[in-house]
Amino acid sequence: MGTTKTEEFTIKDNKIAKYAKALAHPARIAILQLLIKKQSCICGDIVDELPLSQSTVSKHLKYLKEAGLIKGDIDGAKICYCIDEKEWTSAKTYLNTLFESYSEKNKCC
Repeated sequence: MGTTKTEEFTIKDNKIAKYAKALAHPARIAILQLLIKKQSCICGDIVDELPLSQSTVSKHLKYLKEAGLIKGDIDGAKICYCIDEKEWTSAKTYLNTLFESYSEKNKCC
């Protein structure tokens, strides 16, 4: 497989891509919505709410955690996940900047 050449792009471009990749699956959106709604969640609770297996939920949680959008604290044998407020604000800023940069004055088609 070829290299992605991510180093050829700006930090901003790489951050937007990181957040977009983390948001690129409906299960991850559902997980984020659950965490926002409950303000805190244990992995087992997430599995109970979604039509997915424990291993699949864990995989999606891993993507969200790697992107920094969520954080988790180990409590015995369980991990309690919640939104990472600092990274969430950063993601919001970067994504809003991208979407707000488009103006209908720039229409080309």
